[in-house]
Amino acid sequence: NQTLIPHFILLGLFTHSPLHFFFFSIIMVMFLVALSANGLMIFLIHVDSRLHSPMYFFLSWLSLMDLMLISTIVPWMAVDFLLGGGAISFTGCGLQILFFLTLLGDECFLLAFMAYDRYVAISNPLRYSMVMSRRVCWIMVAGSWLFGLVDGLIQAVFTLRFPYCSSQEIDHFFCDVPTVLKLACTNTSLYETMIYVCCILMLLLPFSVISTSYLRILVAVLCMRSAEGRQKAFATCSSHMAVVSLFYGAAMITYMRPQAYHSSKQDKVVSAFYTMITPMLNPLIYSLRNKEVTGALRKLLGRCSFGEGQG
Repeated sequence: NQTLIPHFILLGLFTHSPLHFFFFSIIMVMFLVALSANGLMIFLIHVDSRLHSPMYFFLSWLSLMDLMLISTIVPWMAVDFLLGGGAISFTGCGLQILFFLTLLGDECFLLAFMAYDRYVAISNPLRYSMVMSRRVCWIMVAGSWLFGLVDGLIQAVFTLRFPYCSSQEIDHFFCDVPTVLKLACTNTSLYETMIYVCCILMLLLPFSVISTSYLRILVAVLCMRSAEGRQKAFATCSSHMAVVSLFYGAAMITYMRPQAYHSSKQDKVVSAFYTMITPMLNPLIYSLRNKEVTGALRKLLGRCSFGEGQG
């Protein structure tokens, strides 16, 4: 005698207290910064010929993924906060799970391919252009999307196949699979275990590639005789290492902890970190620590100021 619920209700990240209005305003500023910074990064890489290399090719895709990831979460959260209600249909919830997990998986594998790119560039510079050809780069990007899409499709379809007949309220600000499964009116323990194993593999396989690549990079850098060469190699890799630490640190805290150690507040804070803060910080990290990107930006600003002077 159980009645299936027609839709879900997202409880959101904030209440309507003055302090939470302030935090909401900060998140909206972060959203706008993320959109403009990632959009600008994609534009610079497209228009500046000095940035037409495999490293920046991957970086442009990372910026696009970050832009799509934050756009999948924040606009819906903002509408719910401003208008109230928080209702989301089964289809809307399924699409949000699909897009979110697809983009999350994409970034996992793309960051691994970016680490391998840096390894080839530093350890074998003479064969770099041959190993990291345009065709190979496109295959790597396509592989990232494929792995992410398969993971997102499987989890979205199987999650929504369960009957939901208890509470409608999802104690989160978006449809996160573990939180949604708590509302199922059937035993989901086997599926949750499968998801847990799948998440570990999706995180650890790319992370092992990243770790191996940077271990070999470290060995290659220490063998360099030129201090200038070592400094340039470390400068090239430091931005990527910072991005990897931010992304994988938050993702591992969320998806590699057993469910018994999860709490609603912690999950919301960590999820906010890698769905909002990381997409905003990534382009800033790469632009502030990269002379070629800052040079391209200065060149673009110089063209704009020159055009205004001519007008």
